[in-house]
Amino acid sequence: MKALPSKYSWLYNEPAPRQLKEALFHYGILEHVGKGSDPNIMAWAKEVGVSGWYTDDDIPWCGLFVGVVMQRVGYAFKAAQLLSARQWINWGKARPKGQEKLWDILVFQRDGGGHVGFYVGENAHAFLVYGGNQSNAVGFAWIDKSRLLGARYPAYKIGEPANVRKILLSETGELSKNEA
Repeated sequence: MKALPSKYSWLYNEPAPRQLKEALFHYGILEHVGKGSDPNIMAWAKEVGVSGWYTDDDIPWCGLFVGVVMQRVGYAFKAAQLLSARQWINWGKARPKGQEKLWDILVFQRDGGGHVGFYVGENAHAFLVYGGNQSNAVGFAWIDKSRLLGARYPAYKIGEPANVRKILLSETGELSKNEA
């Protein structure tokens, strides 16, 4: 596991939800640009049952990353749908707009499709999102709130963890325009 940047190291101290811990383990995995594909990404495709039609990490993989994380912690999504980022709007339970919380799954519109990732925090204008295929890697990106289609969360098996909450951040960063 590659260490998180120091400004995000506070995430290591969050006790839950389980998907947070699983996702952080993959920080920094980078798709191969050009010939070949990252073996981790291709293994995820096999693990979730899409390796027959997910054949290269040049194919958008944000939904694949969210899918493998959620499957590993016991919240699977239909393999035929998980690669389409916008399909995640139909998964789990809806969180009302304006009430997004730590590690909710956020679904965004983008040029040419959609994007999906996990809520880390927000400022007045943007969400800090942790996900796959963000600058071709598993990492962090600031995404304008106006692009949000919706937020989803799992039907927690023993109740929503106490630390699942809104995270207000004073920092800002360059807004991502197109995550593919």
